[in-house]
Amino acid sequence: MKEAITQFFGTYFPLKIGTTDIVEIIIISFMIYELLKWIQSTKAWQLLKGIVVILVFIAFAAIFELSTILWLVERALNGLLFAIIIVFQPELRKALEQLGRKKFFAGLLPESTDTNERFSDKTIDELVKATYEMAKVKTGALIVIEQDTNLSEYEATGIELDSLVSNQLIINIFEHNTPLHDGAVIMRGNRLTSATCYLPLSDNMELSKELGTRHRAAVGISEVTDSFTIVVSEETGSVSIAVGGRIFRNIDAEKLRSHLVKLQNKQIDVKRFRLWKIRNEKARTIEARNAENAKNEENSKQTENTAQNSEKPEKKQNRKKNKH
Repeated sequence: MKEAITQFFGTYFPLKIGTTDIVEIIIISFMIYELLKWIQSTKAWQLLKGIVVILVFIAFAAIFELSTILWLVERALNGLLFAIIIVFQPELRKALEQLGRKKFFAGLLPESTDTNERFSDKTIDELVKATYEMAKVKTGALIVIEQDTNLSEYEATGIELDSLVSNQLIINIFEHNTPLHDGAVIMRGNRLTSATCYLPLSDNMELSKELGTRHRAAVGISEVTDSFTIVVSEETGSVSIAVGGRIFRNIDAEKLRSHLVKLQNKQIDVKRFRLWKIRNEKARTIEARNAENAKNEENSKQTENTAQNSEKPEKKQNRKKNKH
């Protein structure tokens, strides 16, 4: 394979390009693509446009040999790297956090053998019931559900609870004029760990102006962690969810339940690698086909037997007629 690739590039591209060079090109291309995709989804996209304008200006100065401008650029390059780090500090931090949350080897590692769910079906029922009871009476609520990223940093800003999830408790927490109604509630597993928590506000300018502080806080926490947040609007009573830096509005009870079931992360008690799943599915499909074919063969045999049995009386009757 290696020799074939080398021969192809040696024939059509006379440059000396080896297999390692091709691998490096693919890796660098992927990194540049991911970098541009990340930049486009942040405020860095506007800053990048400004940097491109400056580079065009420098190229213009170099073409026309504007020595003073080039001298200033050379002196400024020394501190340019530090300036980029300072300007892009929030975006770089966010990118590194997202990189740390990615599971690159999730497909190769074996799945857990135990049933490991984040919370129970009862907790889902209590959450959905509390959410839509509060929505009916337009009680504002903000419930943050922890996933893989630990939320202890935000729990520390609130009041510790450590209580089992129940719709009565959630409704009572967010009731108007109660000591715990202001801020967010954080949920870990089947327990409410903290209330009146302060969350970071999103500075995403693309969010609708109709959204208030509660919704911006929900988006903000979803930008810096992998949490799942339920928001009940105090003005309209509508239910929204925030995850991955995005907010989805006007969610009905069934849709919220389906999201929570996915978030529940139930795992079946089997020892299999994810890479084997496709093979297992193919094997099941083949078994199902074989069983179906066997069933069809049995049915055809039964129809043949019934047809033969029905023919026998007719033959006997014909023989009797012939005798008469």
